Amino acid sequence: MRGGGALLKSVSLFLSSGRRASRSAAPQPPPPSPPRKQQSPSKRASAAHAPAPAPAANKKMGDEKSPAQQAILNNTKSSAKIIDSLKKQTHFSRQEIEALSKVYKKLVESHSLNGPVPATPAVHISSIQANIVKGEGLDRMVFRELLHNTFDVVTEEVLMDRIFCAFDRCNVGLIRLEEWVCGLSGFLRGSHEERTAFAFFVYDLNSDGFISREEMFHLLRNSLVKSPQDEDPDEGVRDLVELALRKMDYDRDGKISFQDFKNSVTDEPLLLEAFGQCLPADTACQTFLSTLQC
Repeated sequence: MRGGGALLKSVSLFLSSGRRASRSAAPQPPPPSPPRKQQSPSKRASAAHAPAPAPAANKKMGDEKSPAQQAILNNTKSSAKIIDSLKKQTHFSRQEIEALSKVYKKLVESHSLNGPVPATPAVHISSIQANIVKGEGLDRMVFRELLHNTFDVVTEEVLMDRIFCAFDRCNVGLIRLEEWVCGLSGFLRGSHEERTAFAFFVYDLNSDGFISREEMFHLLRNSLVKSPQDEDPDEGVRDLVELALRKMDYDRDGKISFQDFKNSVTDEPLLLEAFGQCLPADTACQTFLSTLQC
């Protein structure tokens, strides 16, 4: 019986240990939640009208800009892009472009203060009407005075108008800022090729790619001083036209193409302004450029 008692004791210990393990492994129920405290009606109303918490700030203090400051910043960036673009297109430095912009602004403002000046009608562009041209710019009268007083270009009206057209590439009757800077680049610092192309454009009155007999006659007739003793003053002009053709018409087709003009100027540089002054005097050019360095 002693052995049987030991066996029963071992079985009871085994069963009791299994029950304890089962009780410890069973999931325990969560502790009861404390009773929720009811808010008074006044507190609930205050909570409903309380402002929402501010979102986390993504910017540092002082980074916010007013609309006016943002507009100035945008204009500054736009101006910087324009200057960079003009620097790539011209022979001017950044400082010179900024100085030319100031000169341009003063010319436009002084013209505006003095009141509108009627634009001189173009010789070959009669369809432009001043009343439909909007925006700021330099008109023919202001530009003509600038050529005469600043660049010492004293020439006939037809050449003055053609020089203006060489600047006014958009053909609107006004010279914009970009046209002003790009035009002066070739006018003042142009290479041999650029100055040749500029002069040919000026002399090609109808812009058909050739300088014809009629155009040469018109240009030379206005630039020559006529003597009252001459019975037929135009006869001398016609002789000059034929002389120019013999000298410059390389392919002998009775008119001067750009290639003819280019070959003539390469062989004889003095022929660059054969039909009238269209480029600034050297001293006036140097004087004007020196003012851009101040």
